[in-house]
Amino acid sequence: MLDKLKIIEDRYEELEKLISDPETMKDMDKFQKLCKEHADLEDIVKVARSYSKNIEILNEDKELLGTTDEEEMRELLKEDIAEKEKNIEKQEEEIKILLLPKDPNDEKNVIVEIRAGAGGDEAGLFAKDLFRMYSMYADSKGWRSEVMTMNDQGAGGIKEAIFMIKGSGAYSNLKYESGVHRVQRVPQTESQGRIHTSTATVAVLPEADDVDVHIEQKDLKIDVYRSSGNGGQSVNTTDSAVRITHLPTGIVVTCQDEKSQLKNKDKAMKILKTKLYDMMLEEQNKEISEDRRSQVGTGDRSERIRTYNFPQGRITDHRIGLTIYQLDSFLDGDIQEMIDALIAEDQAKKLSKID
Repeated sequence: MLDKLKIIEDRYEELEKLISDPETMKDMDKFQKLCKEHADLEDIVKVARSYSKNIEILNEDKELLGTTDEEEMRELLKEDIAEKEKNIEKQEEEIKILLLPKDPNDEKNVIVEIRAGAGGDEAGLFAKDLFRMYSMYADSKGWRSEVMTMNDQGAGGIKEAIFMIKGSGAYSNLKYESGVHRVQRVPQTESQGRIHTSTATVAVLPEADDVDVHIEQKDLKIDVYRSSGNGGQSVNTTDSAVRITHLPTGIVVTCQDEKSQLKNKDKAMKILKTKLYDMMLEEQNKEISEDRRSQVGTGDRSERIRTYNFPQGRITDHRIGLTIYQLDSFLDGDIQEMIDALIAEDQAKKLSKID
């Protein structure tokens, strides 16, 4: 481990010199890449330096313990050795996690798709609850949310919501939310007070950069038409809605929330690029052998991952068996405890495969 850490620390120091070199700053693309690499290594270098220092002090204490006969000094040294060994053990676990291969998409913005599933009007209301939950979570993190497209349901719910969450680390936190979410509650329309079960699906996709996906114009069929539904005075008066079909894959994206055709087209293209990038990632993931693949956050999106039980006020994540009895605050966006538990489980599975 010390050899690995030495290589990382040497690279970190090399990057510091390169970043401070005026010649490097002449090429801004290169400069920004070096700065990002430097920032990515900062946490592990900080822990590594403390780890190396603790090992150095531990060895000195052990050496001194073998040369002194003074009882009081021996007791102090034993206490210090025990503390240092505990700290070193803790830091070794931390370093193992920091040395795990990073998901290159972790720092990206995300596009979240929420769709009502089984359960009629109640499923649409639950989908709206999930949209609100993720929007409030994004606000609590200081991230920005932007609705790309929203299809309302007559009973006050939503059939579909596609929205972008912009913020550093958005994907690393939200990537575990993809799957089927189930709710158990008494619908407002239920006069008999019977508990109803309905579902909504969530897909969290890393935003595709221009360098990730290249789309040929000849592969696109773009249609414009008049918007329908909510949208202000321009609805049904101008051809502002946009439908883009990617001919090679058959993916169709529509956007009509903006009054401007140009803005709708821009949003639709962002969604299309992200969907194509997701398809590419799925293909890559299939090529990864089962024993190397993480079992948390990369499962089938048709898998039921979580139940929201209103009568008991609980949320249960079925992948890790965790139940939290704070349903109201959870639906108000206080979901970090669940996300942290999913991240920890994911890291533990990856570490077990390395061991």
